[in-house]
Amino acid sequence: MKKKIVIIGGGFAGLNIAKTLSNVENFDITLVDKVNYNFFPPLLYQVATGFLESSSISYPFRKMFSKSKNIRFWLGELMEINQSENKITLSNGELNYDHLIIATGTTTNYFGMENVKRNAIAMKTLEEALNMRNILLQRIEAASISKNPEEQQQLMTIVVAGGGPTGVELSGMFAEMSKNIIRKEYPELEHITNTKIYLVDGANALLGPMSIKSQQYTLEAIKELGVEVKLNAQVVDFDGETISFKDGSTIKTKNLIWAAGVTAMRFNGLSEQSYGKANRLIVDEYNKVKGTKNIYAVGDTAFMDSDKSFPNGHPQVAQVAMQQGKNLAKNLLNIESNKPKKVFIYNDKGSMAIIGRSKAVVDLPKPKIHFKGTIAWLAWLFVHLMSLSMPRNKVNTIYHWALAYFTKNSSLRMIIRPDKKQ
Repeated sequence: MKKKIVIIGGGFAGLNIAKTLSNVENFDITLVDKVNYNFFPPLLYQVATGFLESSSISYPFRKMFSKSKNIRFWLGELMEINQSENKITLSNGELNYDHLIIATGTTTNYFGMENVKRNAIAMKTLEEALNMRNILLQRIEAASISKNPEEQQQLMTIVVAGGGPTGVELSGMFAEMSKNIIRKEYPELEHITNTKIYLVDGANALLGPMSIKSQQYTLEAIKELGVEVKLNAQVVDFDGETISFKDGSTIKTKNLIWAAGVTAMRFNGLSEQSYGKANRLIVDEYNKVKGTKNIYAVGDTAFMDSDKSFPNGHPQVAQVAMQQGKNLAKNLLNIESNKPKKVFIYNDKGSMAIIGRSKAVVDLPKPKIHFKGTIAWLAWLFVHLMSLSMPRNKVNTIYHWALAYFTKNSSLRMIIRPDKKQ
C-alpha cells in the first residue's frame, strides 16, 4: 500500500522534497499551499521595485508537476494536526497522512508593535511585493501633484528597517531609482531636495552574519549611493507619518518598509515542547519534530542543534531549506527500503548580497574567501539566475536584467490593483 506523504508549503524545502519523490511508486504525495504557485523570495525586492515582473520569479505548482503521476496539489491552509488519527484539518477539507512534513517557512515579525504592523509595508510574499510597488508608485504620483512641501517630503522619503540582505538590496535599489528614474520621469519633483532614503537597523553593523570586510564594504558602498544609514537604531513605533526610535529620535515619512525580522508559525495539535525560539519547531538530526513519531519540519521553520558546526541552529536561508528537503526525501526512501537514515549536516556554500549596480559582496567559507565589487555582482547574478525553478523564469529574468542594466530603467512600473468589487 502506498504511503501518504503530505507536504505543507511549496517553498525551497517543500519543493525539493516533492521533486525528489516525484514518480516514486511507493509514495502518494499531496502538496498543500495557500497560493497556487512557487516563487523565488530572494528576488521579491526586484518585483517590488518594478524591475522584474511577477511571472519571472513564480511558476504554478500544477504546471510544474503536470508530468508527475504521484503528486497532487491542494490549495488550502493548515489549521490543525490530529496526531492520534494521523489527520490534518485544512481551511477547506481534511487529509490523512503517513508522514507529515511542515515546510511553511516564516512570516514577518513585528515584535509586538501593532502600529508598525498596521502601517508599515511588508515584503514577505509576492502579493506584498506587488502591493509595495503599487503603494510607492501611488505615493510618488501623489507627491508630483501636491502643493505642500512637507507632504511631498513625507511621501518621497523612504525608510527601510532591517540591515540584512533584503534591507541592503532594497535601499540600494531605491537609491538608484531616485537617481536614474525619478528625476527623469517626474519633472514635477525636480525641486524636491530634502527627501532621503534611510536604512536603519538595531545592530551595530549591516549584514550581521557576513564577514567584517563585507560589512565595511557594504556600509561604504550604500552610503556612496546616497543612502543614509542609521545603526543601533531600534524602531519602537510608526503611526503612518512618523517613525519613533528607542533613543527618542524620529523620522517624518509615510513609507516604512519592514524587513527587520521573521518568525515561524504555530499550529494547533503540536505541543508547546515542540517549539523553540521564534516559534521554530525543534527537530532531531533527521528533521523529525520533537515529541512526534511521523511529523517532520524542514527549512526556516525547523530548529536543529545537532549539527556540530551550527549549535545555535542553522541560518534561515535558501540553501539550508533545499539541502534539508533533499536529505529528508532520501531518508523517506531509505525508510521504505529498510536502509539506515542519513544525518543532516549542512554544507555551507557561502553567503552573498547585492548592493547596487556592479556592487555586491560574497563570502565563501571553504576556503575562507571574501570578494566584492563587479566580480561579486556577477556571481550574485549567476547564482540567483540558476536558482530559479523553471527555464521560462530564467529567460524572463535575464531579459529584464539586461534591459535594466543597459538602460538604467524598467518599463514595469504600472499601478495595477484588483477590482474593489472582488
